[in-house]
Amino acid sequence: MAKRVLVVEDNELNLKLFCDLLRAHGFETEGVRDGREAVARARAFQPDLLITDIQLPHVSGYDLIAQVRGDLTLRTTPILAVTAYASRADEERIRAAGANAYVSKPIALAAFVAQVNALLPTSEEPHGPGPAAL
Repeated sequence: MAKRVLVVEDNELNLKLFCDLLRAHGFETEGVRDGREAVARARAFQPDLLITDIQLPHVSGYDLIAQVRGDLTLRTTPILAVTAYASRADEERIRAAGANAYVSKPIALAAFVAQVNALLPTSEEPHGPGPAAL
């Protein structure tokens, strides 16, 4: 059974790139362009991994991460933040917000897929390690 990945990205080209790349590697993906819809979509889709941009309109990636971590059905879902913010302080802030890992834009395709695979749960863990595990 293919691992499920929900991608939250407001840029249409980036959303298509991430979803197409993940599908090419055997993942089932669903894309969301608006952070306001992401938690409801995640509840319905039950992803094994959530990938979110940090710079989203209406609801920031930080707010989205907080909402996911506060949701009883989603709180253990691994989160990969994808962002143009690339400093060490940005990484620390993203991890402190509850993301398990982050990748800076522009992404290196092989490194992105490797990070996705590293965050996916094993068969013993239904939603992977919590944010403090990495």
